[in-house]
Amino acid sequence: MAKISPLMILPPVLFAGLAATFWIGMQRDDPDALPSAIAGKPAPSLELTPLGDLPAFGDEALDAPGVKLVNFWASWCAPCRVEHPNLEVLAEEGVPIYGINYKDNPDNALSFLDELGNPYVAVAADVNGRTALDWGLYGVPETYVIDGDGQIVLRFAGPITQRVMDSQIRPALKEAAD
Repeated sequence: MAKISPLMILPPVLFAGLAATFWIGMQRDDPDALPSAIAGKPAPSLELTPLGDLPAFGDEALDAPGVKLVNFWASWCAPCRVEHPNLEVLAEEGVPIYGINYKDNPDNALSFLDELGNPYVAVAADVNGRTALDWGLYGVPETYVIDGDGQIVLRFAGPITQRVMDSQIRPALKEAAD
């Protein structure tokens, strides 16, 4: 009978442990939830530059009356492509969305919007990532629901899927409007 080496058992044991870790992680109620230090606080100030000839925006837009979304995105971001149709749905429903293009080539960003459509009422670029840092951005895409007083009601990290729209974004929009 051949002797089994501990080194022969190690790969399957490691694989099983890793698989169990992933499975447990996916069982959380909200796998996309990340803690936000700025929820319930005023939206941080913006240090943005115009993106092509598109309408730009600044702090005054976020302080204006009415509920709005701020969406950080980039042309190189695959999940941004996934969420884009859902942003267009929200825009068609009348939700004002302000886009912040994150550390992107301006020509690529403009091509992205030309190809997929522009759901934003205004869009600007965060070329050096300063605004993203102030907002506590983990990565793109990331979306914030802002109320009429300029307060952050919700921060959502990750692509907005239909499930996320129904379970988180729309309830936060309703809360922000109350």
